[in-house]
Amino acid sequence: MTDDDAAIALAHQMFDMAREGRTEELSALLDAGAPVDLTNAGGDTLLILAAYHQNEGTVRALLDRGADVGRLNDRSQNALTCAVFRQEASIVRMLLDAGAPPDDGRPSARATAQYFGLPDMTALLERRG
Repeated sequence: MTDDDAAIALAHQMFDMAREGRTEELSALLDAGAPVDLTNAGGDTLLILAAYHQNEGTVRALLDRGADVGRLNDRSQNALTCAVFRQEASIVRMLLDAGAPPDDGRPSARATAQYFGLPDMTALLERRG
């Protein structure tokens, strides 16, 4: 296995850690110098994956390490849009507190809440954004 192959394999493992909420393992790699805004082939960051898969502890760890809350993936979605879609209020609050923009992307988090008829999410975004 080449160094490039090993780096690619580690990146794939990090994306799995974000999806699966393996916060301690992921945090150790980030603290050792891995990029907090690592992005996969679809433009998904570790934060987007953690938010979509409702891994609150992992989202917190990524935010604590400076993850970019406004980064959009290739489908023009950010972590906040994912958290709104999944109706994960605690993650939505964390992202808003970290400065996530409720009107960025297509659809934006606000538009997602309205389109899917999620009044609790709409109210949360209105109060915070």
